[in-house]
Amino acid sequence: MEAAETTSRKIKPASHPPMLAGERGPQAMSRPGLHDTVMKILEPLPRGRILDCPAGEGALAERMVAAGFDVRCSDLYAELFRLDGVEIKQGDLSGTLPYASESFEYITSLDGLEHIDSPPQAFREYRRLLKPRGHLIISVPNIMNIEERLKWLLFGYTSHFKPLSDQSKTKIRYDYAGKDEIAVHANPIGYNELRYYLEKNGFAIQGVYRDCKKANQWLYWPLVALIRLLARLTPEARRKDRWTAELVSDPVLLGGNTIIIHSIKQ
Repeated sequence: MEAAETTSRKIKPASHPPMLAGERGPQAMSRPGLHDTVMKILEPLPRGRILDCPAGEGALAERMVAAGFDVRCSDLYAELFRLDGVEIKQGDLSGTLPYASESFEYITSLDGLEHIDSPPQAFREYRRLLKPRGHLIISVPNIMNIEERLKWLLFGYTSHFKPLSDQSKTKIRYDYAGKDEIAVHANPIGYNELRYYLEKNGFAIQGVYRDCKKANQWLYWPLVALIRLLARLTPEARRKDRWTAELVSDPVLLGGNTIIIHSIKQ
């Protein structure tokens, strides 16, 4: 009796998005250091069922499986997924994901909110899908670090949210075979917005992290010192009301390319 033919998700045909075709295992589609930081957050926590959305090619899911978590994955473009042996479902964070309420102890949602039309809906889905005391780990490009603030002041845009000229849109459309959402950053979201949506949906922040330290941050130390001096001179009630301590913290003001927030559903 002949063995049943098997197929691998690691093989993507030439008709796949040009930058993502070929035969290989899953690779991270995010900045270096992000997955390392997320795994450090998860490492001391009890193992449980976790949803990774957006899952990309499955690079983070592969690490979470190896760490002992029961992993499920979802992505707007499920066909990009390259990790064999793990469930993947098509799903849009701007809508309703294909899972029952309170299905998960953990959700990781990295570098997804800036790509979608309706970030507030995503937070409602996080709340719906997590069990009480469930953990949520989210990340977005850090538009509030000192380097990005200066770029906005000088040029009118940041590194992660550049003008989308016809030329750049044509290249993205070709590289990703019309799946523009993979590459286009549509919604700049900073710490303030993240915290607002988290608290509105019943989440309590447990920690704020950066993906890595940027090598050139020392260039901005005089300006950072001035910002922190002004923060200390601000009346205490105003500092508390405006989240001043958080906004001048290392993960926000001196953050890397990405800000990561770990919270728990209350």
